[in-house]
Order: sequence, then C-alpha cells, then structure tokens
Amino acid sequence: MFKNLFKKSSTQQIYAPMNGTIVPLEEVPDPVFSQKMMGEGVAMIPSEGKVLSPVDGKVVQVPDSKHAVGIEANDGTELLIHIGLETVALKGEGFTPKVNVGDPVSVGDLLMEFDLDYIRNHAKDVITPIVITNSQNSDKQYVITEQKEGRAAETEIITVS
Repeated sequence: MFKNLFKKSSTQQIYAPMNGTIVPLEEVPDPVFSQKMMGEGVAMIPSEGKVLSPVDGKVVQVPDSKHAVGIEANDGTELLIHIGLETVALKGEGFTPKVNVGDPVSVGDLLMEFDLDYIRNHAKDVITPIVITNSQNSDKQYVITEQKEGRAAETEIITVS
C-alpha cells in the first residue's frame, strides 16, 4: 500500500542536440518517424551542422553510414538522433562522427559534425528526428516541448518522468 509513497520521482531532461527549429514528430515526412514506429520524440530542422549530446550517458550506436547517433542516458532512456531523411544512402558522405560506441558523454559534448548544404542537396530532407527508441510499452511519461526554436544543449525538448 505504501510502496509508491516514498518512491523518489526522477525526471530525465533531454536537451536539443542542435540549433534549429523544433517541429512535432508527426510532421516528419516519413511514416516511420511520423507514426512513431520507432518511438516517441520530436524533430528539429538544423540551422548548422553540429550535433551535441542531449543527455549524460554513453554512445551505443554510430552506424557505418554515420547518419545517426544512438545514446543511452544514465537513467536508461535510449535516444536515436537521425540526421536527415534517407541519409543512410549517402554512405557516410557529409558526416564526421566525433565519438565512438562506448564513449561516455555529457550534455553539450560534440557528437557529430555534418555538412548541412551537402545533406540539403543530396538527401530527401535535413529534418532530424530525435526519438526515444525504448518508449514503446514503457510506463514513463514523455512531455514534448512547445517551444519552436532550440539551442543545442540548452533548450529542454523532452522531459521523461
């Protein structure tokens, strides 16, 4: 009966991984993201070619195509930052990862640099989904920001509780 009475409430803040415009995930022109098949989240339209860590945690994925970074936050929240749409087809061109799988990261650490103009000209879109890949079937709550502009490592875009 008193099990939850003394349970500490903890929240995980997920910060913007880049500077740019914040858009609802439902507006991403790809059903895999817009229908939340990969999980809950938000998207950003980058204004420059840098991705910073949105959480404290560790890098769990940097695919050979270099178009994304996966991070596990210290609280177990798993994030995928997918730079652009259909960017896997670029085979790494235009992307420069600055971290490796297993690296510890803190909010604001540089994860990736990318050539925004190259991606804009060679991919379907530069819109970048930020997805919580372990949000499905989770009992956690996800509150998405209503802000329209994000500053990397400063603007809280998702609160997990």
